[in-house]
Amino acid sequence: MFVTVVQACVRGGAGGWGGSPTAVLDDGAYGEDERRRVPGVAGASHAVFVASEGERDGRPAFSLRFFTSEGELPSCGHGTIAALGFLAARAGTDTYEVSLRVAGRTFAGRAVRKGPYAEVDFAYGPVELREPTGAESALVLPALGLAPDALGPGVRVASVGRPRLLVPVASRSALAALAPDMGRLRAACDRFGLLGCYAYSAPSPSGRAAARMFAPSIGVPEDIANANSTACLAAHLAGRGIDRITVDMGDSLGSPATIGATIQAGPPGSSGPAVRLGGGVLVRRPGHRP
Repeated sequence: MFVTVVQACVRGGAGGWGGSPTAVLDDGAYGEDERRRVPGVAGASHAVFVASEGERDGRPAFSLRFFTSEGELPSCGHGTIAALGFLAARAGTDTYEVSLRVAGRTFAGRAVRKGPYAEVDFAYGPVELREPTGAESALVLPALGLAPDALGPGVRVASVGRPRLLVPVASRSALAALAPDMGRLRAACDRFGLLGCYAYSAPSPSGRAAARMFAPSIGVPEDIANANSTACLAAHLAGRGIDRITVDMGDSLGSPATIGATIQAGPPGSSGPAVRLGGGVLVRRPGHRP
């Protein structure tokens, strides 16, 4: 088993640092338990399994599957960013375009390389949004340890395959001070089938914000970078004069990460806007893992 550890969503461009270590490898005849072991062995929170599907729409085509130590995820934004960097590095071209399939949905991805670094982006698709129920708010929000005056307006449940709670807080300092009760948070999220909670500060006029993602239900107490939830935030902010956001994550974990998202009109009949996600990627050399 050859695993490449990719730093997804690094901050600072080609000379950047931080990012979320993500294990990427070619898919094979692996069992469920073996797939779940890969993130821990590789020193990552997530693993991405990549399978070739030949060509689609004139581009190389691949399917992606995502795992944490707790099991398979229907999708993973920063895992998709990591996979795009991995595939572009292996292709060795300066510009690389590919067709990806995740959980039955196909979309295009693109990478522009500068040595081991690449800027990647992909069309994420529509995001579903709704108001949380009273029971969801009553159980989940206190588990975050938020004082009532620390909450901003507009808590939402957002889904891009699995729902999570978007929780605005009053400031970056209030965000940094969060200290959730992970056991209580996991129990509350499990009860309502939520992936976790994405707490974020109010975006600046230019769309810059900070966020922290807590997802103990999937074995990730705090995620360094969570691109799916950033897509959800971008969709939530649609129609408020903000069509592009840049979100800083990972600072509380000592691994700064940054994710960009742009908002586009959703396809006819969709329940919300479509989002394009992107970030910087650094690809390490592959290594053999048991």
